[in-house]
Amino acid sequence: MSGSEIMDEIGKQTGEQWRPSPGSVYPLLGWLQEGGYTEEVPAEESGIRRYILTGNGERLFEEQSRLREKLQERLEFFAPSFISVFWLSSHPEKMREIREPVRKFAKSLFDLRRALDVNPTDRALEEVGDFLNRTAEKIEEICSKIRGV
Repeated sequence: MSGSEIMDEIGKQTGEQWRPSPGSVYPLLGWLQEGGYTEEVPAEESGIRRYILTGNGERLFEEQSRLREKLQERLEFFAPSFISVFWLSSHPEKMREIREPVRKFAKSLFDLRRALDVNPTDRALEEVGDFLNRTAEKIEEICSKIRGV
């Protein structure tokens, strides 16, 4: 891929939530090439520089993927407890009743993400999307009732 194709792909994979700048992508491509992790593919007629991973690059990618998984496991271990903290309020005795369901829901979302990472079938994604939309709508409905709207 070329640098601009990499930026486009990251934008697409993050739902356009993040698109790296040329100032971050091109120096990184230079570093990867200098380190022997990528090599430039001979330019086509268009003159666009494209890069491919070398064997060292593939090993680096695999190593970084393993590190990412370990970090994610650690974050997922703490996240449900961390999310529960957001449910502290000026009415702790009343909120106690929903603290555990919130923790369970947060943990189940992390478990779901891991399961979908392994096997993101169209059916599973559709089912999860439908469930999450219905759940969000129900929570919004409850919020409206609480606010008296």
